[in-house]
Amino acid sequence: MAIGTAGFTAMLAVMALERHGLRSGAGDVLVTGSAGGVGSVAVSLLSRLGHRVVASTGRPALRSYLTELGAAELIDRTTLASKPSRPLDAERWAGAVDAVGGTTLGTILTQLKYHASVAACGLAGGSELPATVIPFLLRGVSLLGIDSVMCPRDERIASWQRLGRDLPLDRLERMTQILPLSALPELAPQILKGEVRGRTVIDVAG
Repeated sequence: MAIGTAGFTAMLAVMALERHGLRSGAGDVLVTGSAGGVGSVAVSLLSRLGHRVVASTGRPALRSYLTELGAAELIDRTTLASKPSRPLDAERWAGAVDAVGGTTLGTILTQLKYHASVAACGLAGGSELPATVIPFLLRGVSLLGIDSVMCPRDERIASWQRLGRDLPLDRLERMTQILPLSALPELAPQILKGEVRGRTVIDVAG
């Protein structure tokens, strides 16, 4: 249960990036919303697979947490949150897992390396996408949609097999807290405020 839908989604994103050419050693791979459920698992998976992971977060106090999960560098989420000022920025990312959407996703598209991809799996920052076709036409980048709901059975099986192989259990334990059912009224506002990190498992017998 600690892996859950978030971990499953993170693995689908990594697999999609690999299908579109991401290989270790290609350069920095960005993970946005890195302290959340999808982000924490994505950081752990990508670093385990040999990538240099850059974690974007608005919570600098979680530096040690993200470093323990495998992040090599942290950047403040505000550096990605402004609407892109030009259709192309300097090439930086060999790939990206984006759980934020909105202007953050628009900015990532302008900073992808030639033929790189971003896997989009969230909209915490909004559902609109302020972007142009220029990165697609001049750099051949790809925007990959990640769907964990209608995902075909074969891909589901492959994802869970990969999680069993590639997700370090010690890192999963590090990102997981187990709380009793009675803690939900206190936990819910924390989730809405973005104050919860990693994964939370509810013990329904507690």
